[in-house]
Amino acid sequence: MPVIKYDVRGLLARVSDVLSQRNCQAYVVGGLVRDHLLGRDTADIDIAVNADTPGVAREIANAIGGKYVLLDEANGVARVVAMEGEHVLHLDFNSFSGNIENDLGRRDFTIDAMAVELARLVSGHVEVIDPFRGQVDLKSRLIRAVSERVFAEDAVRLLRAVRLAAELGFAIESNTEKLIKRDVQLVKHVPGEKVREELLRLFGLPGVAGMVCYMDELGLLTGVMPELDGMKGVEQPKEHYWNVFDHSVETVATVEFMLRECQWQYGSDDLLAITPWSEAIKLHFDEEVSNGSNRRILLKLGGLLHDIAKPATKTTEETGKTRFLGHGKIGASMAAAMLEGLRFSSREVRLVENLVYHHLRPAQMSNEGLPTRRAVFRYFRDTEGAGIDILFLALADYLATGGPNLDVEQWKQHNHVVNYVLAEHMRQEAEVMPVKLIDGHDIMDVLGISSGPLVGELLTEVREAQAAGELNTKEDAIALVRMKMEKRHCSAAC
Repeated sequence: MPVIKYDVRGLLARVSDVLSQRNCQAYVVGGLVRDHLLGRDTADIDIAVNADTPGVAREIANAIGGKYVLLDEANGVARVVAMEGEHVLHLDFNSFSGNIENDLGRRDFTIDAMAVELARLVSGHVEVIDPFRGQVDLKSRLIRAVSERVFAEDAVRLLRAVRLAAELGFAIESNTEKLIKRDVQLVKHVPGEKVREELLRLFGLPGVAGMVCYMDELGLLTGVMPELDGMKGVEQPKEHYWNVFDHSVETVATVEFMLRECQWQYGSDDLLAITPWSEAIKLHFDEEVSNGSNRRILLKLGGLLHDIAKPATKTTEETGKTRFLGHGKIGASMAAAMLEGLRFSSREVRLVENLVYHHLRPAQMSNEGLPTRRAVFRYFRDTEGAGIDILFLALADYLATGGPNLDVEQWKQHNHVVNYVLAEHMRQEAEVMPVKLIDGHDIMDVLGISSGPLVGELLTEVREAQAAGELNTKEDAIALVRMKMEKRHCSAAC
């Protein structure tokens, strides 16, 4: 077994001292053993002890300066969150009775059903306890269920099997695949917060579009997102190469292509060379949205959900033309309701909701040529901080529309517009927005009105005109406010 990094080993030595004083048997099990056999780092450490786990974990948290969290009171599972240098480590404690082999028999997959005695591990005398031949499956790169009961005992393992396979680059063993298909209906009963955690970890990996297809093949995808089922087989206008469902999955692949995570089967360096990219854009998509999520993960999820309302809004005109009027607005509500049910945070829900609602907006910013400065201002105002994300979704959506029949000249034109919009937005942010010509108090003094929504509306009018290059001085701004107020009075009188 490879040598464990000093910072983790030092932490485990302190944990071992506390447990030795209580005469507790303790074993490191699961992920740490697996990952170190694979030569991978891990921040999640599972420890099985033959004692009252919550009490032991609380004592260890106090001893090492960590934070105690009770995860599962009924089953006695507790966590200690500790810092080692710049690393956050999770030590999850569960209790076992009898021998450790019995405890390993209750675990999910053979590669996680291995253990090392904690005291021996910290002393350097390592002997892997491996009753289910997990090391053999590690070498064969297989995810194999420990028993036929694993999914019935904990249905979140259905999702974990796919996520672990994607994370490690392993295959799910054929009999385990059959067990997943047999027990797939159980995934409907997995608590939303656990589904969220597995989805975020899966969508954080490159190549997730292929795993989305695999989840669908196993029956898991529509098990956790039943709203996707109605998209299957829904045909689209001739400019679309795929039906609604396949197009949506393909959009996940093109988002990954746009984010420089992996290749797309119909992509090329030439297609990517003209698309916007910079260190600032990369950092934008790396930005954390909520615990466990960032913008790039949620953009992939938005790609999967952006056309979710097309089946409900599909109409065919007398001319034979197919339309999906309002699918962005209706889809945004559907996506928000789905993610709320899966316990996504309000910030995560709002970002995906904006992605779905506005995904057609970039193409609507101008009929011909480049959008006006005012249109760029309004776009970023209305999209509530998701403007860059939506631009990338729009480009990915266009790629996934044409597929192998992509119109390269139109692709160049789309990118020309997007690059202009980004550059104009950066100019407004740097040169226009920092200059405050007037504020709310100025408006209230000039018009003799009290604070209220009207003041905010007039300030927005000023900022929009300023962004368009129509205002440069305080006097100009005041004149605009007076004119807008006069128009309001005239409209009211008429």
